[in-house]
Amino acid sequence: MDAPIESPNFDERDLHPLLVKFIDANEHFHAKARTIHHEQSVKRAKGYDEWLHPDIVGVYYPYSDFDPKVIEVRRELGSPTVKLFSFEMKIDLNLTNVRQAYFQAVSNSSWANEGYLVALNVDSDGDFRDELSRLNNAFGIGIIQLDPEHVDESEIILPSRSKEVIDWATVDRLSDENPEFKEIIESILSSMKIAQTHGKYDQPYNEEEYKHYIEKKQIRKTR
Repeated sequence: MDAPIESPNFDERDLHPLLVKFIDANEHFHAKARTIHHEQSVKRAKGYDEWLHPDIVGVYYPYSDFDPKVIEVRRELGSPTVKLFSFEMKIDLNLTNVRQAYFQAVSNSSWANEGYLVALNVDSDGDFRDELSRLNNAFGIGIIQLDPEHVDESEIILPSRSKEVIDWATVDRLSDENPEFKEIIESILSSMKIAQTHGKYDQPYNEEEYKHYIEKKQIRKTR
C-alpha cells in the first residue's frame, strides 16, 4: 500500500476548477458545470439531507454538436437532448475511506444520467483497485483521477454506468432545497426552448489562468 501523505494546503472545493476544465474539454462530457454550495440549502433537521447534494453538476447540451433540425427531430421523437452528470469530489481515495466516499457518491449522484467520484490522489494498491472495481460493477458510479499538471489528461479510471432515465423525484427534492440546483434546472428549460446554451455555470480557466490558479493553491498530486 502507498505511504501516508502530508495534509494539503487546499480543500476539496479548491479542486472544482480542475474538474470544470476537464469535463468542458473531454470528449466524453463536453459539459457545462456548476458547483453546488451545500450551505445555501434549506436548513433541515440534522441528518435529513446528509449525502443529498452533489459537489458539482454537469450538463451536456447537444446544441453545438447537432444541426437545429436534427435537435428538433430528436425532441419530437422523445430522445433526450440534454445529459446530466453528478460529481462527488475528494482529495484522497484509498482503502481507508473508499467505502464511505463511494456510498456518498451513490447517495448524491445516482439520480443523474451518470455519476462520478472524483479524486486528486487515487491509491494504486492492488487490493484497493479491486475494491473499486467491485463497487463500480455493483453500483455504477464512475471514478475520475485528476491530473493537475495536465488536467486535460485526467483519467476516467472506471466509467459510470449510464442511465437513460433520471430520478426526477430526487431532482425535484434537490431543486426544492438548493437554489443553485434550481437555477440549473431552470437554465436547462430555457436552453431547450431556444436550442442554445443558457444559464450560470462555472467558467473554465484558460491555460494562463489555470497555471496561475494551481500555483497559487499549490495543488499537486502526492502519489
